[in-house]
Amino acid sequence: MKQITAIFRPQRLEAVEAALHALPRLPGFTLYPARGHARGHGAGHRFVADDWNPDAHDAIVLLVLCSDEDAPGIVTAVSEAARTGHAGDGIVGVVELAEAVRIRSGERDAAAL
Repeated sequence: MKQITAIFRPQRLEAVEAALHALPRLPGFTLYPARGHARGHGAGHRFVADDWNPDAHDAIVLLVLCSDEDAPGIVTAVSEAARTGHAGDGIVGVVELAEAVRIRSGERDAAAL
């Protein structure tokens, strides 16, 4: 099982949702608004003071819990839909999910997804 977390521009939300809904199997996803600092602009991505505007760094965080088999398709769909080709498009991370329990039914692991 995998946990996929993606951080991307709010302007790309419709495209990302459409890409996820187009997948043959999607276990569901959660979205929430976020604000953050981009990596540094200096050499080696060190912090360099500039005209940073916190309003320009709004983001959407997407969380998906899925099977190992579904993960590559989800990562590809999100990456392609969120891409604008400009700095600040975002990032997708994938980690192993040790356990999942559906609260309502008590189903565990793959059955919970």
